Amino acid sequence: MEALTLLPDNKDGYVGSETCSNCHEGPFKSFSATKHSKLSQLDGWKDKVQGCESCHGPGKEHVEGGGDKTKIISFKNKNSKEVSETCLACHAGKESHNNFRRGDHWRNDVGCADCHTAHGPEYASFKAESIVTPGETTVETPSNANFAMLKKSEPQLCISCHTETKAQFVKPNHHKVLEGAMKCSDCHNAHGGFEQKQVNLSVGNDAACVKCHLDKQGPFVFEHGPVKTEGCTACHTPHGSANPKMLKRPQIRQLCLECHSGITDQAAEGPTGGPHSQATATGQNCTTCHVAIHGSNTSNVFFR
Repeated sequence: MEALTLLPDNKDGYVGSETCSNCHEGPFKSFSATKHSKLSQLDGWKDKVQGCESCHGPGKEHVEGGGDKTKIISFKNKNSKEVSETCLACHAGKESHNNFRRGDHWRNDVGCADCHTAHGPEYASFKAESIVTPGETTVETPSNANFAMLKKSEPQLCISCHTETKAQFVKPNHHKVLEGAMKCSDCHNAHGGFEQKQVNLSVGNDAACVKCHLDKQGPFVFEHGPVKTEGCTACHTPHGSANPKMLKRPQIRQLCLECHSGITDQAAEGPTGGPHSQATATGQNCTTCHVAIHGSNTSNVFFR
């Protein structure tokens, strides 16, 4: 797949970005520092990229009309989906972008320009020191913030809208996102997907979680049903919690009893041979005995 496919074979009417700079000096100067601009200067890309006119269309009539705004494509009055369709004319053909129209952002009228800036960086880490080489990559390949022309770096960009999530990150037990140890994009794909909350990988097998929590991954000889079928979020809150281990309940036994509500009345054949009786309980948590609660290779009741 060619990296840029927006331009027609017949380029009549295109005047070049240098002509645009005569009036649009500020945007042109900022744009010139970006990889979007640098592509149009490289051998192998010159026939594919026309700088400003790759997005705004041919500028000849606009120039000859003395800057007639009706003779050039402007995005100021376009809605988020219209703007995004222009971006996707080039940034399509790869899984990370193909699902954008299926995602929560698209459905809630959050478009490319809400997170990205086409004309240049608004924070210092995006520069054009490195550049892609024709035939070796496409415009979709890099996904990090240094290439992505984000308006802000993560997580500031994300939490400017997701304020409730920001509040969870300051709870006593949380993923270290605000501290810079993790990024929102480590778990979520901002460009959409098939999973709820735009999680990067399948929640069913919790790939987004176990890529860090490898000891919980399995497979195990004895699988804990909720872990296998419902996933990590059946017991844990993903962003932050006031409870230990980011659990949904303050005590582990409270969480276990949401499913095992009848166990306290059963004469379970445990190490003592006695029942799980609340009346005679010593205040221990379920995991005092059922240590391997995520799964075990030796015990069908998850002792170890």
